[in-house]
Amino acid sequence: MNKGNISRIIELSKQDDIILFGPRGAGKSTLLKELFDSKECLWIDLLLPKQEARYGRDPELLIAEVEGMLPTQTHIVIDEIQKVPKLLDVVHYLIENTNKHFILTGSSARKIKRASANLLAGRAFVHSLAPFTFQELGKSFHLNKALHYGMLPKIYTLKTETQQKQYLKSYAHTYLKEEVWVEQFIKNLDPFRYFLEVAAQCNGKVLNYSKIGRDVGVDHKTVENYYSILVDTLLGFILPAHANSFRKQLRQAPKFYFFDVGVTRALGRLLSVPVSEQTSYYGEVFEHFIMAEISKYINYFKDEYRLSYICTKNNIEIDLVVSRPAQPLLLVEIKSSSNVTAEQVSKLEKIAQDIPNCEAICLSRDDKRKKFGSVTVWPWRDGILEYFHHSTSMRAK
Repeated sequence: MNKGNISRIIELSKQDDIILFGPRGAGKSTLLKELFDSKECLWIDLLLPKQEARYGRDPELLIAEVEGMLPTQTHIVIDEIQKVPKLLDVVHYLIENTNKHFILTGSSARKIKRASANLLAGRAFVHSLAPFTFQELGKSFHLNKALHYGMLPKIYTLKTETQQKQYLKSYAHTYLKEEVWVEQFIKNLDPFRYFLEVAAQCNGKVLNYSKIGRDVGVDHKTVENYYSILVDTLLGFILPAHANSFRKQLRQAPKFYFFDVGVTRALGRLLSVPVSEQTSYYGEVFEHFIMAEISKYINYFKDEYRLSYICTKNNIEIDLVVSRPAQPLLLVEIKSSSNVTAEQVSKLEKIAQDIPNCEAICLSRDDKRKKFGSVTVWPWRDGILEYFHHSTSMRAK
């Protein structure tokens, strides 16, 4: 599926009923307009206030409109379904009683859950669309640009860095206004606004809800609720501590990663800070970028995988632990170095020795694959495609 020369790797079937979730700006509407000819669709955009009000007053109006569709119109696309959750009950009825296919999009599952709406369980395939991957961008991908401004599709239509920064700042403001305040997820916007800045600065770090609460001026339960809002509005994901025990004691607090590097830098008011090689900040942003890319591929192709991390009481940390059905546990360390040494992966190898039947890899900016003991160092692009793309071939163990 492509727009111009940008091909999206998500796989959608026109023969299915689909719920397509994804954060604002990920390209859901653009993708569907590429996939579906306007002549074969009834298209309803609930971001338009008049449309939202119309169906909000009378959800069953959709029944009459579907019954009045031409025989050549086979699909109904409803953009941002969370705006009118009651429409899901009507959609459920129409799926059961017509031969039409429904494609629903949403940037938040939170309002739908709160309204206890029918989520069409078992009747529609649920997919998630993320911002671009490096693979989708192809020759248009540049690591430095991705680390500074992220992977939202709009970024790649803007020509200047000033425009890219302004877009990201506007995106952060739009999120606050449209996804949180308008939907009444919280009663007081000011603490949440400050929380977003603190959360962006804590991205990828072990969470301490009480400390963040003290910094923001709210209690730890409120902080936990704030993070659940970020997850439900698709702005990020929780990375839990690895649950399986082995002889070293482990920390149990989770981490949180925002879905996009550029949005994180905007929320943290860090867009003016350069992402310069050989700095600790570069390493943090590179790790975040790799984590976001892996998350996209898992959502698209490997949703049976489960992600966690390891951090021992002695602060020996493994960035990512991947539980794979019928395969060894995969330990992943992320290094921004372009020449990883044996010393840099020695802690990874030590942890791997404590876990029976595991595989240990390092994703880095190295040009060629190399091996130190039981640890294989991969060029990050090759490693992601090898372990997380759907066409992965089984390697001899």
